[in-house]
Amino acid sequence: MRDLTRNHSALALNTATLGHNLDGHGAGWSVERVVDACAERGIRGIVFWRREIGGRAVEIGERVRAAGLSVVGLCRAPYLTGPLALPGRAAIMDDFRAAIDMAAGLGAPVLTIVCGGVEPGTKGIGESLKLVADRVAEAAAYAAVRSVRLALEPLHPVYGGDRSCLVTMRDAVDLCLAIDAPNVGVAVDVYHVWWDRALAGELLRAGPKRIFGYHLCDWLAQTRDVLLDRGMMGDGVADQKAIRAAVEAAGYDGPCEVEVFSAQNWWKRDPGDVLDACVERFRSVC
Repeated sequence: MRDLTRNHSALALNTATLGHNLDGHGAGWSVERVVDACAERGIRGIVFWRREIGGRAVEIGERVRAAGLSVVGLCRAPYLTGPLALPGRAAIMDDFRAAIDMAAGLGAPVLTIVCGGVEPGTKGIGESLKLVADRVAEAAAYAAVRSVRLALEPLHPVYGGDRSCLVTMRDAVDLCLAIDAPNVGVAVDVYHVWWDRALAGELLRAGPKRIFGYHLCDWLAQTRDVLLDRGMMGDGVADQKAIRAAVEAAGYDGPCEVEVFSAQNWWKRDPGDVLDACVERFRSVC
């Protein structure tokens, strides 16, 4: 297990931690200002959301690398199923390819997939997972040509109805094995998997070639909003070190990405202070 106490070179920022994933939140720093602030603090990786990039993917990717950082990933593919998905398979797949193109333009090696919820007209998650497998398999070949890996991110079961029919690491690994494409793997987000006692075994089943990302945050015992009230690492009930130990025991040695959705707390703070807290918590509790 890596010693993070004196070296935070593996630390990456997901810009959602500054509120940049939703309109009307955060301090509104420009991409350039965020990149420079990360560089000043020795944060070497960054993950953007599509809404920040627009038509500037190549330009922003070059700006990140010029500052000495790397683009670790892009959030996210469109919902592939469920009530929040675009209407119709054609629209979904067109947007999926657009997300892959944006990741390629940025030089982001990974595009995160939040699958979408239960498909209208069906019950349970079985039929929806079949649709996810079919649509990811179709996109995987296109992504491979663009040198982009696709990371299936299981979400906490509370999101099963509308945001993600994929709610366990077991099902995520099963999907990867069924699709059987080398550029399809999983992302491990502490917020969504902290409760899963089968996690370590499923990560071993995935192995180092299937784990594409590791996301840091915490689950607050008295959460006020299951979407927008995540904790900074150390503020909640997730066992940060045990989860990282399981991730690294499975062979992952890549970036550790802080992704904190916090509308009433961290998003209201000065972004510089938030970045300082990310560094301090990464070294002390992760």
